[in-house]
Formats: sequence, C-alpha cells, structure tokens
Amino acid sequence: MSLDNSPEDERPFEDVSDDSRPSIGRALQQARVDAGLTVEDVTNATRVRIAIVRAIEADDFTPCGGDVYARGHIRTLARAVNLDPAPLLAQYDDAHGGRPAPTPAAPLFEAERIRPERRGPNWTAAMVAAIVAVVGFVGFTAFKGEDDTGKSSVAGGGPAPSADTSTPTPKTDKPKDPQPEPSDSAIAAVPQDKVTVQVTATDGRSWISAKDRSGKLLFDGLLKQGDTKTFQDSDKINLVLGDAGAIDLYVNGKKIEDEWQPGAVERLTYTKGDPQAG
Repeated sequence: MSLDNSPEDERPFEDVSDDSRPSIGRALQQARVDAGLTVEDVTNATRVRIAIVRAIEADDFTPCGGDVYARGHIRTLARAVNLDPAPLLAQYDDAHGGRPAPTPAAPLFEAERIRPERRGPNWTAAMVAAIVAVVGFVGFTAFKGEDDTGKSSVAGGGPAPSADTSTPTPKTDKPKDPQPEPSDSAIAAVPQDKVTVQVTATDGRSWISAKDRSGKLLFDGLLKQGDTKTFQDSDKINLVLGDAGAIDLYVNGKKIEDEWQPGAVERLTYTKGDPQAG
C-alpha cells in the first residue's frame, strides 16, 4: 500500500524564517498538494525517482548529483505541478553560487571534426595494394622458375616439350575495391525488424531510464562519461535522459542530431525504421 495516496494528509512545514519567500522545496510541495497529486503521481509523470522528489521537497539537493542535475529536476517538477520554473531556478542559483557554466561548444565541434578521420583511415587500401604486389611477385617468380627448368631439361637431352607451345599468362585479377572501416552508424546498425537504441555519455555523466514496449524496465541508473548502453526491442523503446546535453544517441544505426541543452531532461520514444521521437 502506497503512503502517497492522500495528498491532503500532507502538511507543508511552517516557514519560521524572516524571509517571506517560501523555499524551493516548500513551493514545490505546496503546489503538488494544491494540484491534488501525491509524490508517486509526480514520479510517474516525470520519471524522477520518489527518493529524489522527497529530498528536493525537503530542500536537500544532494541526491541529485550536482547543480546541473538539480536544476533539471527542479525544472521538471515545477512543470509537473504547474509552476513557473524560472523563479525557482533563480532562487536555486542565488543559494548555490550562480548558474553552472554550459559546456564549451569548441570541443564538441572539434570532436565531430575528428571522428570521420578516425573511422575512415586509408590504411586498408594501402594494405590491399601491398598484398596484391607481393602475390604478383611470388607468382611471377614461380612462373619464371618453371620456365627456366624446362629450358635446362631440353639443353641436357631430356624429354622434348609437348606440342602445346602456348605460353600461360599470369593471372592479373584486378584487386577488389577495399571495404571501408565501419562507421559509428554501421556499428549501431541492427536488423530492420527491431528497434535498437545506443546511448553514450560523451560530455559528462547522465542518469538514464529505458523501458520496452510492455513497460518493463531495461535500465535505470547513472552513466559515467565514456559509458555506453544499448537497448533493443521488437517494437518500441521508451527512453528518459536526465541530462540530454551530455548524451550521444544512435537509433537504428542513425545518430540523433538534436541540440539538447546541458541539464535538459528529455523523454523519448523510438520505433523501428527511421528514428522518430514520440
């Protein structure tokens, strides 16, 4: 039995401070109670875990994991209870040293510029050409040796060569075009009858949650920078990104190029075929 079924039973704590402006947690809690919502209702609507919702309503932002995540959760919870998040975010920034600086754009652009160089080196063509040259040289040497042996046998009184005097032609098949190394999209590609979502934390850490078409939880946790998770289902993947700005996302072999801001919470649904967010 849930303890959150009666929002009327919750009583906001009294403001005993000299500042008439309520705290962030109290404002969110009061708005939730006024809207007739329980903590469980807010969690189901926002995908923010119950423990984090309760901590924020108690003005404890430690479980959020940092200022970027805390601001994202405040924005999400405020919208869920029909509050304007801007004043709450400003109040949080005043109390915690200002708004966190956004991730510099230059390293992102530099990373995008370097990636094609890593996944498309031209060493394959050079190796194929070297192998063809070696095979051709060995074949030519073997043919030359057989020709010299035949001439020596005739000169020494050995059996005469056969009547067929046609000269075999060394095989000079044209080398096949070298296959390029697989790109990031090729690595993420999957069969057309499934939907595959690959999530990589490239620019920081981010909490993520993934469910299949039946609502079964596939993953709920924190991805550290450099970590990758891949989810697959025959029909649909529901995805929540706690900090979408830190994530590189591939869906059905195609990179999603949305310009998500640091700290933005995104709820996405993907199906088979070309990626389409739900």
